[in-house]
Amino acid sequence: METNEKELSTQESLQLIQSMINKTKNVVADDSFYFLLWGWLVFSCCLVQFYLKVYLEFPQHYYVWWLMPVGGIVSGIYGARQAKKIHVKSFVDESLDYLWIALGLSFIVLVTVNILSGRAWDTAFTYYIVLYAIGTFITGKLLRFKPLVIGGLSNFVIAIVSIKFRYEYQLLLGALAILTSYIIPGHLLRIRYLKQKH
Repeated sequence: METNEKELSTQESLQLIQSMINKTKNVVADDSFYFLLWGWLVFSCCLVQFYLKVYLEFPQHYYVWWLMPVGGIVSGIYGARQAKKIHVKSFVDESLDYLWIALGLSFIVLVTVNILSGRAWDTAFTYYIVLYAIGTFITGKLLRFKPLVIGGLSNFVIAIVSIKFRYEYQLLLGALAILTSYIIPGHLLRIRYLKQKH
């Protein structure tokens, strides 16, 4: 009798965990906004900077990255509005929050180091792509969403390849990395959410 109760309790626990994961999948699918906002923003900046640097030879080609704080403000406003709608957070929700906060801080630290040292820009995108890989791979695993996992894994490979290229061509590889890990999975998350909603 006691054994049956333990088995039932274990089964119920697994069902609870699975329901929390499913709930989080739906929330993130609805919040594919973040993947699409940052994906398209970074993708566009990579391509515009490449064009400004290589074709126009514009000295301040890096000015396009001043759009990042704008993206941060938009994300903050959207996140604050979403937080009012969500009253209970699962362990997976909180884990994802901490993961992306840590990655966001990592980007800020790397950019600061690059600016202060003035020497690290040649490998900057290699490290940025590794951060994209970590974020999307872990998010994909936590949500059990294969496109994010595949995007993350592809970015590990792109990061290794990128070290062989000059900075301007690393911009193109950065755009490719964002396409595979943010934009395509973000759109797939959005499509899945819309299907589940109807």
